[in-house]
Amino acid sequence: MVKGSGMTRRRLEDGVMEECPIRDILDRIGDRWSLLVLWSLASGTQRFTAIKREIGDISQRMLAQTLRRLEQDGFLSRAVHPTVPPRVDYTLTALGQSFLTQLEALVAWADANHAAVRAARAAYVPPPANTDSWPTSRTA
Repeated sequence: MVKGSGMTRRRLEDGVMEECPIRDILDRIGDRWSLLVLWSLASGTQRFTAIKREIGDISQRMLAQTLRRLEQDGFLSRAVHPTVPPRVDYTLTALGQSFLTQLEALVAWADANHAAVRAARAAYVPPPANTDSWPTSRTA
């Protein structure tokens, strides 16, 4: 990592700067739909319509875009079968399968803590709008 750059970039041996791997991966899987798509494929190969039906409130355009991005990153593969109409199947790759272990832990945590998070949201009282959110120290 480059000193002072936080988790945004790191210097490779040849001096070239590279995006931080944590931020790079989280930018992709941390969007609204990617985890849901990957989770829907955990049970095995599925067609586009089955994934859409399982997720529910995703548009066709957004699902197609999410599937394309996950395929680009190597999480899933797409197989087009020469039938009429064409049949397209989506399957997790070895990389996608390896991510499921981590995703299962996140899903378990979310299941176990969802009520506590919702209670904390309900109990939260935001600071008054007319005050500074960061207290400033006064010096003499």
